[in-house]
Amino acid sequence: MNTKILQVDRVSPDPSAIGEAARVIRTGGLVAFPTETVYGLGADAMKPQAVSRIFAVKGRPPDNPLIIHISRLEELYRIGESLDWRAEELARRFWPGPLTLVVKRSPILPDVTVAGLDTAAVRMPRHEVALRLIEAAGTPIAAPSANKSGRPSPTSAEHVLADLGGEIELILDAGPTDIGVESTVLDISSERAVILRPGGVSREEIEAVIGKVEVHPSALGLLIHGELAPRSPGMKYRHYAPEAKLIVVEGELGKVRSAVQALAECLMKRGLRVGVLGSDGHPYKADVLRDLGPRSNPSEAAKRLFRCFREMDEEGVEVVVAEGWQDESGIGLALMNRLRKASGGAVLDANWLLEELRDSPGRVYTEVIGT
Repeated sequence: MNTKILQVDRVSPDPSAIGEAARVIRTGGLVAFPTETVYGLGADAMKPQAVSRIFAVKGRPPDNPLIIHISRLEELYRIGESLDWRAEELARRFWPGPLTLVVKRSPILPDVTVAGLDTAAVRMPRHEVALRLIEAAGTPIAAPSANKSGRPSPTSAEHVLADLGGEIELILDAGPTDIGVESTVLDISSERAVILRPGGVSREEIEAVIGKVEVHPSALGLLIHGELAPRSPGMKYRHYAPEAKLIVVEGELGKVRSAVQALAECLMKRGLRVGVLGSDGHPYKADVLRDLGPRSNPSEAAKRLFRCFREMDEEGVEVVVAEGWQDESGIGLALMNRLRKASGGAVLDANWLLEELRDSPGRVYTEVIGT
């Protein structure tokens, strides 16, 4: 398959390009399109065969539900059922925007779109290209991130092409995305409001609208075992990961930086190509360095994260050692979620790591690398 790329203006996209992409959606094809968070891989949410192609192309587990994208508030009431006051209040406050609501599903939705669950995840993106595509297609669009399952989410059309080129019909290229991490997923399908995945809307912002909100352990980046039916993307599986092994070091910042450097040196002495993902321009010594920017600006760090992962892979890095971020308020929670989930649980305490590297570096190497 030849994947066509159409460049469009993010503010005033060419109607003919939008119309061509909408025809692909209506005829059961797949279109990658930009949102304010990351690029999505879209199909007609009401066509089971089209949605099944998303799972096949991405290599996505069939129990990992998709987010349904809409362009008008009225569509929420067609897709969801038994909605209470919270749904409308949150939609009016944060839509269009990076908040996904998990609600009781309508029977009109195909089972494959919601992974067989009794709930549906719905959002209205804050990107003119996405909104016009949904409107022109005349149907809700089911869309996970436009990358191979488990890989870093794409924040540019080039990332989409690298992962999915030759497997999808069309990419709408409107340049880099704004936020760089996916939407916040909030479950309001029961009396308890629970954040299932942190993202572009913070817990604090949500609580200002509806009151107390719980945070699911997976939203903290903890790997949850034994949950057979994850209610949101990103809850159950290793996600967002570079091809390189990722190790996250957490603790007090000074100790973290000492431990990151010491571990990088330990691994390089054993012949591995090592990358360090730091912040504040700290002068690490490693084969490849990337910096997420000032710690005073976690939004910028979140925007850079997935691009840095992909650049590490392009540089042939075998192991990435990353600083953890202590402040998990606001978008900091989303940043740490992505780092922890991308590491597959390889999160080390800086104090422990410094002691072990001093006393038994060989054991650290074996435990970290797994050989």
